[in-house]
Amino acid sequence: MFKLDDFANGALTEKFNMEAQRVLDNIADPNTDPKKARTITMTVTLKADENRELAMVDINTKASLAPAKGVQTKIIMGRDRQGKVEAAELKSGAVGQAYITDEGDIADDRGNKVVQFK
Repeated sequence: MFKLDDFANGALTEKFNMEAQRVLDNIADPNTDPKKARTITMTVTLKADENRELAMVDINTKASLAPAKGVQTKIIMGRDRQGKVEAAELKSGAVGQAYITDEGDIADDRGNKVVQFK
């Protein structure tokens, strides 16, 4: 009845291929779960006129992609001198532990460079 590659001057195939590319890009993204299923939904809606001689056809496609993986970190919590809660990201492996940064500097557990005086 219809040749899908030619339907709507090729728009049906083009719309599917655009969503398929989005799905493939999502699968290739290392920030997504490779085992999550992705789907492409194509909806073809036909609406006839009063005389049932013509039908308007609406073609829509939609991809359901895997969300990006969450990112976790740790924060150090405490209180300042006025008793207000404060927090900072833990940059070293443990609270109170200094470490060497990628630049070769010594930093405290919050990533603040430690200045050494001689």
